[in-house]
Amino acid sequence: MNSLMNDTSIDFAKTKDNNDPLSHFRKSFSFPKKEDSDEQVLYFAGHSLGLMPKNAQEYINDECYAWAKYGVEGHFKSSHPWLSYHELLTDSMANLVGGKSSEVVVMNTLTVNLHLMMVSFYRPTKERYKILIEPNTFPSDQYAVDSQAKFHGFNPKDAIVELAPREGEETLRPQDILDKIDELGDELALVMLGNVNYLTGQCFDFKSITKKAHERGALAGFNLAHGAGNLLLNLHDWNVDFAVWCSYKYLNSGPGGLAGCFVHENHHGDNKIPRFEGWWGHDKERRFLMEREFKAIGNAESWQLSNPPIFQLASLRASMELFEKATMKALRKKGDELTSYFQFLLKENCGEKCHVVTPEKERGSMLCLRVPNGSKNLLNTLTKKGVIFDFREPDIFRVTPVPLYNNFEDVYRLVQIFKDHL
Repeated sequence: MNSLMNDTSIDFAKTKDNNDPLSHFRKSFSFPKKEDSDEQVLYFAGHSLGLMPKNAQEYINDECYAWAKYGVEGHFKSSHPWLSYHELLTDSMANLVGGKSSEVVVMNTLTVNLHLMMVSFYRPTKERYKILIEPNTFPSDQYAVDSQAKFHGFNPKDAIVELAPREGEETLRPQDILDKIDELGDELALVMLGNVNYLTGQCFDFKSITKKAHERGALAGFNLAHGAGNLLLNLHDWNVDFAVWCSYKYLNSGPGGLAGCFVHENHHGDNKIPRFEGWWGHDKERRFLMEREFKAIGNAESWQLSNPPIFQLASLRASMELFEKATMKALRKKGDELTSYFQFLLKENCGEKCHVVTPEKERGSMLCLRVPNGSKNLLNTLTKKGVIFDFREPDIFRVTPVPLYNNFEDVYRLVQIFKDHL
């Protein structure tokens, strides 16, 4: 990244964009406009809600047409039959997270999937019952693990162990995570971390964490809400037991979009694993026999409960087609360059006006910033200027250049506005 460290000119940003092999994907997305203007906003909130792929509207309209034309028979007669529509996304989603197609399914929402996974993979005993989570866990994750502990008769204050950075530090040291797993030892039932912490932007080494958890007799499950579509993942080879993720952030599926779920093939044939069962997880060849006894499909689809919403699948399909064309390897390379460029310009132009919390060597595309005396008022001011990012209590501004649709000129213009208002 040395080439990024010596040029603060707009010409440099434009040259980078002109030479960017992914630049054409920007035209595939709809950008919001400034209030009372035809000018596009500077959109840096893809970590919260991704932009709409232009094809999403077409794909949804196609299924509206099929609904009008066929009614219930659209399950079989639509150009993309609804009965198997979710399968159109399986291979691309598996590629995205580094899993086999048999290990991945698109279903439900993230927290629902997290609960379903914990039903199967959090099986505490009197001796082994603790769950290890990250600091500043997203509230929904916190509520989920707390309620699961209470459901099994444990006090969350005892059962839930929250990692903490060392005194005076803002993020975790990787070795401290592994040491904590060793410390908990035979009491540890489950390691449950986010791929990227929502408040600091720090990402974690799942390969080493999973290996250590298994050495101590625990299972390892992860939340990829800020990882899927952002980082290079290899869940199968890392031997991760399960993972869940949403699709409305980096995966651009729209508000409340469907989530994803990974279950390692090591667990597919284990009939002792408890699970909540539903018709859509029943053997496909026998589903319409309406049998009394549940017979699992035999892969990650076994955890499905019911048929998924087709319109949401359609919007996600539009986005996943773009990911397949762009490839995660290329997107990660550009994402790293954009974020490094952003941090460089902040240092050169804003100096001590803001502090980057996110560790440079442990991050995806998102930077989390602390601004002295910053508040929601600053967010509101910049929003009126046509800059979209977000604020998280108590004092974090989250800003993400998304490689599918942001470019270097976006980042340059953003920092010029920051310089004038921080």
